[in-house]
This record gives sequence, structure tokens and C-alpha cells, in this order.
Amino acid sequence: MKKYDLVIIGSGPAGEKAAVKAAYYGKQVAVVEKRADLGGAGTNTGTLPSKTLKETALYYSGLSDRGLFGVDKELERAANVRDFFFRKNQVVEQQEESITANFKLHNIDTYVGTATIKDPHTVTVAGKDACELQTEFILVATGSYPFQPPGIPFDGKFVHDSDTILNINRIPRSIVIVGAGVIGCEYATIFAVMGTQVKLVNSHEEILTFLDREICRELQTDMERIGVQFIFGSRVDEVKILPDEHTHNVHAKLTNGEPIEADMFLYAAGRSGTVHGLGLEELGVEIDKRQNIVVDETYRTAVPSIYAAGDVIGFPALASTSMDQGRVSVTHMFGFHDQEKLSPQFPYGIYTIPEVSVYGMTEDEAQEKKIDYCVGRARFRDMPRGKIMGVKEGLLKLVVERQSRKILGVHIFGKIATELIHYGMDLVQNEDTLSRVISRVYNTPTLHELYKYAAYNALIEGHYMDDPVGH
Repeated sequence: MKKYDLVIIGSGPAGEKAAVKAAYYGKQVAVVEKRADLGGAGTNTGTLPSKTLKETALYYSGLSDRGLFGVDKELERAANVRDFFFRKNQVVEQQEESITANFKLHNIDTYVGTATIKDPHTVTVAGKDACELQTEFILVATGSYPFQPPGIPFDGKFVHDSDTILNINRIPRSIVIVGAGVIGCEYATIFAVMGTQVKLVNSHEEILTFLDREICRELQTDMERIGVQFIFGSRVDEVKILPDEHTHNVHAKLTNGEPIEADMFLYAAGRSGTVHGLGLEELGVEIDKRQNIVVDETYRTAVPSIYAAGDVIGFPALASTSMDQGRVSVTHMFGFHDQEKLSPQFPYGIYTIPEVSVYGMTEDEAQEKKIDYCVGRARFRDMPRGKIMGVKEGLLKLVVERQSRKILGVHIFGKIATELIHYGMDLVQNEDTLSRVISRVYNTPTLHELYKYAAYNALIEGHYMDDPVGH
């Protein structure tokens, strides 16, 4: 039995960053990973693969070229599918190599196998590297898996979840996607720009209900423009797979009684924590109804030596927040006192085509809190850089407290929104005002000029008559 200061179960974003931080401070660390490849869902089935496919779809569809040159690129659909996944596989492989090298650099031991927590200080590994590990602390960072409701025949060929959709061997002529959350909307735009007929089924009457409503409308309108058909207020009641000779292999029935059919079917409505077989409940660790581990603000479970971080604890289930959850948990285990908590606010990045990224207060939240506010808007197509890029869609929106002129929220729909949001995040965190934004000099032509013009627009919309306003 080998002894460690920390044994981590799972090598995804939370597990990797926790391991490296603890090792950096001189702790003996082991990571147990059930896959032969490191990186968890963030590298292998989630964050990196789907975002790489988005960039690949843009390239092969020629969508960006159309804006620049007004040229339609002919898609060779059958021939391109191998190329379509080539870049994704390359990025995944490179990231796995980076994580392996990082672990070696920090002398982190890795074990391939299935972990079970025998007691609060012992982890048993079954499989390739079968052994028993003794440790002062345990961090569960096992991530999540796609929820598969009963009655839907997931076969990995015609009916998929968000994991198996990455293994398709052809680009479908048509696809039905269930769930208009982040994953559903991202894949809907990826397939739509590749020429697939997309039907997006959602039980709610709106997509992405946590976003600012205006930004959602902008995204939905653009998704409709590229061919996504929305079916709101309904669920899939029954799904059948038909033999290959049929025109459409998947036939389904909606709860409203309407039939629906397509070449493929993607269920992308919800994920559950990966806790099965770990032995947590037997030790007294609390698990909620979605199989997420319940933790306190330090990411400690009800068992003092066992912590959990990342998707396995539920919301917000982002790779970005998972990384820092892992780091913060290590801080509290060993009393490092360097990064003791996460910021209560964090940016959301949604990798649709185009992207959405937001930080801070929405209009709805301002109204609920009875804040006297105004908004400022700037469109990508009106910026010199936007004209150069041939961008037709895109909006940057500021939510501003009227009296103090402080920026409360930044909401962006458009190209590289996930990059542009970080400046907006600083504006909100630093309680910057419209005057400060306008007084700064920005490179031109750049998309960051959106902030200055949105600030000018807010001055007009807020009726600040005493301010000099000029464009």
C-alpha cells in the first residue's frame, strides 16, 4: 500500500488543476483515472471536442468566407466527415499529451483503473493498475455523464447522447435534437452550418432561459436564419429506430401527438453526477437526486477527509469554474491560504455559431431588484472591424445603473464573444462607469470598440443631457 497526501479520482479540469497545485506545494499526489487517456470529459467528450467541431464546421461550411467574399463553398458531405473529425482528434490528443507531461513534471503518480473509496483514507483501484492507496485526503472529481431517459433506444449509431455524437461516421442529412440548453444549441448550430436539416425540440417556450432575453432573441433569430427549426412546448414521447433502407432511420412522436423523423436523433437534456460504484453513500457522503455530491463552500463533503469538485457537484458545471474549484479545495485541505474561494460571478461562454458570452446582471434581474437602469447597445456590423470581417450579426449590450452610471452587466452575441467578455468582466468587477469606458483609447479597427460605442449609446438612452456625446 502506497501512501499519499492526496488521492484524486478523475483527471478532468477539476482533478488536473487540484493535482498540480498540491504537487507544486510539495504534496505527494496520485490521480486515479478509469480511462487510458487523461483529461476527463473536458478533453475527451465535452469542452474541447465540441468547441473544435464548431471551428471545423465554420471552416468547411465556408460561413466566414461568405461574409468576406460573398462566396458559397460547396460541401462534399460524404467525403468531409473524416476531415471534419480530424482536427477534433488532433486537439484531444495534444491536450492529453500536455496533461501527461504536466503530471510528470510535478511527479504526480497516475493509476489507470476504477476507484472505490474503501474508507475515509483508503482508495482501492481495480483494473490495469490494481492496488490500494492510503491518503490523508481524497478529492472526487469524476465529472458527469449524459442523462439517458428510459424508453429512448440509445444505440450510438442513429440515437445519440452528447458523448456518442462525437463518434458518428457520417454527417446526417437531418437530425432531431432534444433540449435547447447549451449543448443542444451548440450542436444545432454546428450541424446547421454543415448543411444538416435541424429540428430542435424543447419543453420550454424559450431557449437558454438563464440569459438576457434580448440576447436569446438575437441568437434564436440567427439560428432560424441558418435553418434550425424550433419546436417549443413539447417533449419526445416515443422513439423508434427503423432499418437502414428507410429514408429516415429515426421516427419519434411528440407529446402533442405530432410525428417527427430524421436520419439521427440527439438527446441533450441534462447530465448526472458520476458517483456510481464509488462507495460514497456508505461512508456518509450526501448525494442529491441528480447524483451530484453535496459539499460546503470549501468543497468538503460530510466526511471531513473527502472533498469533491467539478461537474460531479452540479451547477455551474463549467470547465472554467471546475478548475478553480479543484484549486480552492486543495487550499482548504492543506491550509495554503492563497485562493480560498471562487468569485461569486463568472463569465458564461456558449459556443454556438456565433458565440454568446455574458457577465453580470441581465435586464430582468435589474427589474426584479427595482434598479433604475438603462442599456447601451452596439452592433458588430456598424464597427469598422466588423465591416472588414464581413460580420452581419452580433450585438454587445451594457446594463447600466442610471444614477451612478456604473456598468452592471455585459451581454454579447457575436463572433469571438467568449474572448471579448473578459474586458466586460473587469468593467463590472471594478464598478467602472460609462465615462471611464468612453475616456479610454482602444485600438482601431477592433471589436473592442463595441464597448465605447455601446457606452455612447447608453448615454443617449439614459438621457444624460449634460454629457457631451459624439461619434
